[in-house]
Amino acid sequence: MGSVATWARRDFYGVSVGLARRPGAQGRAALSIAGGGVDGDAAVRIEATGQFLVLPGATSGMSPYVGLGVAYLGTRHYRGAGALVALIGVEAPEGRGSGWFAELGLGGGVRLRAGYRWRRLSPY
Repeated sequence: MGSVATWARRDFYGVSVGLARRPGAQGRAALSIAGGGVDGDAAVRIEATGQFLVLPGATSGMSPYVGLGVAYLGTRHYRGAGALVALIGVEAPEGRGSGWFAELGLGGGVRLRAGYRWRRLSPY
């Protein structure tokens, strides 16, 4: 859960929720949906990324990650637009059950996202 802003020809500001799954030790597939506004109109941004976790088992410090994916931004009055997404982020250590995160990315403009993650860790 977090907030997201994208600065481009049409600026987007919104609140996002997302789900992610780690199919492997250093990979994560993430989907996020953000509701917000563009030029005073209600808008939605949907983003799917594949992410590479640099320090997947860290229990202290910060854990960096990078990602690539696709995004869609649509409003009622404008035709929707898709974009390729590239991002770099840092988060609270991956080995903990929850923590903050911050991302900077490109995709439909310059994107900034910050928020809090809850994780369900495997006992193995």
